[in-house]
Amino acid sequence: MIKGLRPLLRGSTYTGVLFAVLGALAALPVAMVALGMTLGVSGRPDAVWVALPLWALLLAVAGLPRVVRRVLVAGARRLLGVAVPDPVKGAATERWRTPVFVVAHVALGWTVLIGGSTLLVMGVALPGRWAEGSARVSLFGWGAEVTGVWAWVIAVLSLLLAVVLFAGVSGALRWLAPRLLGPSPAERLAMAAERERLLAERNRLAHELHDSIGHTLTAATIQAAVAGEVLADDPAAARAAMRSIEESTRAALEDLDYVLGALREEQSGTAPTRTLTDLPELVDRLRHAGAVVEPRTTGDLAQVQGTLSRAAYRIVQEGLTNALRHGGGGPIGLWVAAGPEALELSVVNGVAGGGAGPGSSGFPTSGHGLPGLAERVRLLHGEFEAGPYGEGQWRLAVRLPMRWSA
Repeated sequence: MIKGLRPLLRGSTYTGVLFAVLGALAALPVAMVALGMTLGVSGRPDAVWVALPLWALLLAVAGLPRVVRRVLVAGARRLLGVAVPDPVKGAATERWRTPVFVVAHVALGWTVLIGGSTLLVMGVALPGRWAEGSARVSLFGWGAEVTGVWAWVIAVLSLLLAVVLFAGVSGALRWLAPRLLGPSPAERLAMAAERERLLAERNRLAHELHDSIGHTLTAATIQAAVAGEVLADDPAAARAAMRSIEESTRAALEDLDYVLGALREEQSGTAPTRTLTDLPELVDRLRHAGAVVEPRTTGDLAQVQGTLSRAAYRIVQEGLTNALRHGGGGPIGLWVAAGPEALELSVVNGVAGGGAGPGSSGFPTSGHGLPGLAERVRLLHGEFEAGPYGEGQWRLAVRLPMRWSA
């Protein structure tokens, strides 16, 4: 019983009534146009009933512009309290849905204005008329005398019916709004595609940030340790290590500025485009960190262009970073082979302390490096392999089809 009375006591019920009444009042000029057109054609006094279908037609036409839907969506969110998303720009939509809502909105609004005002007047006026000695109820040509306590009974029932009418109209509008003003199936598909695109872009940026900043911090940590050890005995080597830290951190700052700008949807300049031709610079930075890198390349790396070359650089960078973090301190073997059909990448390093692979050294690990690499390779339709290789070694091997070189 109490639960059934809750809609009658909610403030949202009466803001919904306001929404309905505003729609009815906004439709008055259209009603005048429809009535004027009907009288001008027929010239009959009873043309008001003929004007109703024309009024509904004009209201439906008025609901076709997209701006009407945006205004109704804003009003429904504000006054009805329903979560109706904004229309998707450029998405195909079912244009008939908004005109149907406009006609229903106006019809419910006039139901509230006529029925609600009639019931409220009866609820307020009947007791006063009874006190004067007579009370009469008249509605659409029908009338009846009300005497005694029945005047109060009918007055109370009229007020209750008015509140029930308000709740019913608000509930009807609240039910219709998300179904007729909300996204159509085509718009839902467009929204899902946009969300998927944004998630894919953020995932790509996360990979870029992980690869670039992770590599830079790893190399800078080792370089700083090397500089501290040789500062007194070999100042020149210490200065070289510090210069290498400066260069690598500057490059990382460029990557960070680009990624943060993209996440904020700001203009962050051109994305850093490091490719396989930048591998010598990457190897030099690692050597300044004290690592022994033994690179070997076959084929023309300059022929690998576009997405494939940029992705391959990041894969090698992450592989070398893992070797620095988790390797046993021995030489790191790097092999890059560019063939007519495929690009092959391989990083081989010793395992620290005889461990089983990444995570066995003193460097902290997030656990996202290898899964991120595997996902990147999968998107390029390549082959990925990482695991023990021979005795006391770890190998990362990747094979990417050259058709992604465009």
